[in-house]
Amino acid sequence: MRLLVAALDRELVAFPDELPGFDRLVTGPGKLQATHALTRALERGDYDEIVVVGTAGAIHEDVEATVHEVTAAIQHDVTDLDNVVGQHVSLPAMLSFGGSGHTIATGDHFVDDADAAAGIRDLGATLVDMEVYAYAWVAQQYNVPIRVLKAVSDRAQDGARWDWGEATDACSVLLLERVRRDYDL
Repeated sequence: MRLLVAALDRELVAFPDELPGFDRLVTGPGKLQATHALTRALERGDYDEIVVVGTAGAIHEDVEATVHEVTAAIQHDVTDLDNVVGQHVSLPAMLSFGGSGHTIATGDHFVDDADAAAGIRDLGATLVDMEVYAYAWVAQQYNVPIRVLKAVSDRAQDGARWDWGEATDACSVLLLERVRRDYDL
């Protein structure tokens, strides 16, 4: 059995209520809710794989508005004791969990500012979201493989909140198509 994970119900609007071979978990937005909900789910159930789907902002101009495989995560909203951005005082700077793919920068605020996006891009990410680092960290604590599929909903620039709202339904359709194709559903 696999666990299909999304932060928000809206990211799953195109998905049927039941998907063969998958349980479903909606965690709520942000790192704390993601950590809490996924930890509880892994305490209650035994899963062969966690499959995360959802939206992300593209912070690199070459990233197309489609579904992308994410294989590493960093945090853009932490600093260590030396004030180094992206370095946490006790967690790894980067979590890798797959082959070749995109690096996503996770933080607890919605990025919709060109200057902020440029600073995050300088950390080495091409996408930005609010949960993936937390999901990956929890998955690693439980030794459960994780796969992350993110659909680009916006460019993390000024006005991105409005772009996200309009694009989420279309992103959900793209994510469902990818899951169906990749898992022969």
